[in-house]
Amino acid sequence: MALQTSFENPVPVSTLATMVGDWIDRLGAIWVEGQITQISRRPGAGMVFLTLRDPSHDVSVSVTCYRSVFEKVVPAPSEGARVVVWAKPNFYRQRGQFSLLAQELRPVGIGELLARLEELKRRLAAEGLFDAALKQPLPFLPHLIGLICGRASAAEKDVLENAQRRWPGVRFEVRETAVQGAGAVAGVTAALAELDAHPEVDVIVIARGGGSVEDLLPFSDEQLIRAVAACRTPVVSAIGHEPDSPLLDLVADLRASTPTDAAKRIVPDVHEEMERVAQARRRLWGTVNQLLDRERRALEGFRSRPVLAAPYGMIDQRAQEVAALRDRAYRCARHKVTQDDEVLTQTLARVRALSPLATLERGYAVVQRAGGAVVRKPEEVEPGDALTLRLAGGSLNATVADQAEADSAVGAGA
Repeated sequence: MALQTSFENPVPVSTLATMVGDWIDRLGAIWVEGQITQISRRPGAGMVFLTLRDPSHDVSVSVTCYRSVFEKVVPAPSEGARVVVWAKPNFYRQRGQFSLLAQELRPVGIGELLARLEELKRRLAAEGLFDAALKQPLPFLPHLIGLICGRASAAEKDVLENAQRRWPGVRFEVRETAVQGAGAVAGVTAALAELDAHPEVDVIVIARGGGSVEDLLPFSDEQLIRAVAACRTPVVSAIGHEPDSPLLDLVADLRASTPTDAAKRIVPDVHEEMERVAQARRRLWGTVNQLLDRERRALEGFRSRPVLAAPYGMIDQRAQEVAALRDRAYRCARHKVTQDDEVLTQTLARVRALSPLATLERGYAVVQRAGGAVVRKPEEVEPGDALTLRLAGGSLNATVADQAEADSAVGAGA
């Protein structure tokens, strides 16, 4: 039943501890699985104290077991090992501390561990975390490389020495942390987040030497796998040796078989690059020389042709053709002018023959009235009218005296 308490009527701590202890005591023994993160064995003591942790949720619980129970496990459990415990929940009233009293301790077999890893692998693959489309390409020559490794480890030495041997100017930002045991996942994840946030880091390498399946379990932890999948910086997995294959290899942007192989994959070899440049220069010079030789042979072929062997001959031939065309044009023009001159002379003669001036030159005159009208009949004028007589040599003015005289004057004009 729930306690009825108030500010005026609180319960003592001992009462609360007794009630919690009684409730826990009614619980039966249960099987609990976890990873051993700490083992405390005091010489001569009959009890062994363990800390059991759930890596996926970062929850720990204390376990107490008799030395005889602990020593039955062969080989003896070590920190980082996964075990299944048959234990009775226990509440220590004096300290208010919850723990498990282990009655049996069984290590999780390799086969079972691999089966669970395979199940986790299928689940993460179904979410698309291992999709090749998500892989980021590594830079050709990173400005700064982030390295996560164990403290003073051989993996760190392999990566640094081999990378600097290949490209002496390469720079590293190293984060040393635990890569085995209970704190490995938290340490590697924290270092990964720190390097991913670094503005100059172009690629991150997670390196560790080889080990047993249990030793490499942190690199198949779901928390770490999801952290790598969320990284904006390309991640290289360099865990163990060639046969080792933690889940980190699948989610990383590049999997290196060893730390040494990682150094070869993240930076180019300066000597190889210089040789490639030299080869490219040789190919370029060879191509240029081939082009020059081909053009030189083509030019020599052009120069050997008759038209270029005696280039002025073609000019002289064209000059003769131009002179001939010019003479022909001149003759045609002169003939046309002569022909047209004759036609013009004949036309002028006909025009002159038909001209009134020719009639006047034969002694005739043209009688015109004052307005310029030609008088053709005597009755067209009256006595006293002024007339103009147009002759071949000029004009005369006259006046009509009378009809008879007019008739004679007009007759003379006719």
